[in-house]
Amino acid sequence: MARCIVEKDRLGCYVPGVLIVSLFVAQWMLAIFVQSSFHHRYASHRMFTMNHVMERIFHVMAFVSQGSSYLSARAYAILHREHHAYSDTAADPHAPGYAGNVVRMMWQTAKRYSAHFERRSNPDHRFLGDYPDWPGFDRFASAWPTRLAWGVGYTLLYLWLATAWWQFLLLPVHMLIGPTQGAIVNWCGHRYGYRNFPTGDASRNFLPIDFLTGGELYQNNHHYFSGRLNFAVRKFELDPTYWGLRLMAALRLIRLQPAA
Repeated sequence: MARCIVEKDRLGCYVPGVLIVSLFVAQWMLAIFVQSSFHHRYASHRMFTMNHVMERIFHVMAFVSQGSSYLSARAYAILHREHHAYSDTAADPHAPGYAGNVVRMMWQTAKRYSAHFERRSNPDHRFLGDYPDWPGFDRFASAWPTRLAWGVGYTLLYLWLATAWWQFLLLPVHMLIGPTQGAIVNWCGHRYGYRNFPTGDASRNFLPIDFLTGGELYQNNHHYFSGRLNFAVRKFELDPTYWGLRLMAALRLIRLQPAA
């Protein structure tokens, strides 16, 4: 384990462990941007459009950022459309009120996701179609050898760069970054926080300024305006993913809908 390789003299002081923590934060932010923009706003809701090449680039970005917990955009879209249709009912893929605890909720979600991914489910026809689908890449990125290779790579990286035991607490989160972000959004966003709008579910806004999950924790706003690109509504709310997408649109990488 590296102890001193990232330490310099006082004039060039470099905090031990800064590399591994910085890597974790950078991957967290990229992963949540990809999940919020590509999986959620594009694949599930079609809030903007892009060409085929950009779709493929986003698939690769999902693979790089989510790593061992790569999520298929097709399976995610079906799952998320079910969530909106059955929000906070027994048929919801991730309803905190019917799960008891967050681990049980995510286990139920994982089983439903796997059924959609392996195409052994029978979802309602209204949840199908109009999502990006790259079956060959999804199979490769989701295969157990690929996931295990990511896990080994993360472990070796931590053994190389970590300088204190507590940094290894980030490792399991790093390996399960996609589901961890989903757990935070669906558990906290339907249990804690404030409500701007009356909806028929338990959706809430957990953080007034959501840098943690890129705007995904404005669940109440999103469930009320399910087709609105900007999840922030009130003046003090900030949706980082929305502004990232506005920048991509300005660079002509994607095309926003007229109302965006």
